Amino acid sequence: MRLTNTAALAATVVLAATLGGCAKPEAAKPDAANPGDTAKVAEQIKGEMSQLVADFLSKDVAKAVAHDAPDYVGMFHGTPNVIGVAGDTEVTKQQAADPNVKLAITTDAVDVAQAGDMAVARNTYDYTFTDPATKAAKTEHGNWVVGFKKQADGSFKIAWAVVSDSPPAAAAAPAAAPEKK
Repeated sequence: MRLTNTAALAATVVLAATLGGCAKPEAAKPDAANPGDTAKVAEQIKGEMSQLVADFLSKDVAKAVAHDAPDYVGMFHGTPNVIGVAGDTEVTKQQAADPNVKLAITTDAVDVAQAGDMAVARNTYDYTFTDPATKAAKTEHGNWVVGFKKQADGSFKIAWAVVSDSPPAAAAAPAAAPEKK
């Protein structure tokens, strides 16, 4: 009987410890290391997105890729992942060499982790480039989701980005012919 009570007590302690891990954590409190001001971080990220586009359009490759974290991963439709700053530098050099290149974005939303150390920017874009098949300018529309991580110096850098083009807008349906009587 003594062994059974001990086993029951041990099981209760293990269960309590396990369930204690499921308790809702206390809200992060702002301090120097954890500012917790998500609205301020969201505005900072919007500024980063605007500056990134300006740097890209200036065709200054070094400035454009300076927004990347060292472990950056770019995921673009139909192409292998772009890994690291060096990989992004090569892609950005090719884009900057295109005489038709243009980029316009709208940042639709920025979600910031409660701790203020990570953020995701959801953007729509219009990207004009030279179509390799036709050699004519072509504009692509789509979504650009960008994940930012806070760096040791307090800045935010792009950890990952996903670019997904949207299908062209559907052509308007022809007007219905008038009914014959």
